[in-house]
Amino acid sequence: MTKMKWDESNIPNQKGKVIVVTGSTSGIGKEAVRILSDKEATLVMAVRNTEKGDLVAAEIKNTNPKAIIKVIPLDLTSLESIKDFAENFSQYFNRLDVLINNAGIMMCPFGKTEDGFEVQMGTNHLGHFALTGLLMPLLKKTKNSRIVVTSSVAHKFGNINLSDLNWENRKYNTNKAYGDSKLANLYFAYELVRKFKNDADAPMVTAAHPGWTRTELQRHKGGIRFLNNFFSQVPAMGILPSLRAGFDPNAKAGEYYGPAKFFEMQGYPVKVKSNKLSHDEEIAQKLWDLSEIITGVKY
Repeated sequence: MTKMKWDESNIPNQKGKVIVVTGSTSGIGKEAVRILSDKEATLVMAVRNTEKGDLVAAEIKNTNPKAIIKVIPLDLTSLESIKDFAENFSQYFNRLDVLINNAGIMMCPFGKTEDGFEVQMGTNHLGHFALTGLLMPLLKKTKNSRIVVTSSVAHKFGNINLSDLNWENRKYNTNKAYGDSKLANLYFAYELVRKFKNDADAPMVTAAHPGWTRTELQRHKGGIRFLNNFFSQVPAMGILPSLRAGFDPNAKAGEYYGPAKFFEMQGYPVKVKSNKLSHDEEIAQKLWDLSEIITGVKY
């Protein structure tokens, strides 16, 4: 494992490249837009709240007047909105170099998406599954494109019940549901790698997690917000694993990046290992098939 401290200075110039970042009005997604616009990339902020998105874009352009940022509405809790986003995007752009599936919700009260999915699985996994599938033609058309899937150390307490994905027959446990959704992210990433292994045009798929980073994601958990004072890192550090997964020329398909120190909670990004369960190919395949059926998005 390399000893150097990988940071944003390692990202080559991205002029002419088009990059989509989901959930980029705050936290690590906002940092990704700021850093990559400094690298001269064309950034697409895929966000639910476009008013907030416009404010963030204006704030970044204030310090970097040359930044190229487009805000396009995307609500990952709505398959209709995801389809609209894919159509809008392809009207504006004829390439997609990097898709950073960053948006997420964490440990919120029980709820369902517009399409009836448990809200954490629906947003964190199924929404991104549908989005990635709909953007795949453009990703395949773009040479050396990449997909970055964002997971979490919380995948370690996930164990998906495929017969009750939407928690209709069990007492809801929000922490467990979050862990399930983050485990689903890894099943998705690893299964994509397997499906693409003989496809020369396919994008490279990597995964990352931000460690313990102070973000709005924690708004539902007062205890976590308190512990931020002791354990967390700032979003500018938390986004580095995703950026390394997306832009390190030496990264390989299926690699997983996270912070180097303190049980992967803090520090510069290095290659890390996900747990044994996340590499179960049978569960990954079953989740894939179920995801295609319930989202209606076929790869």
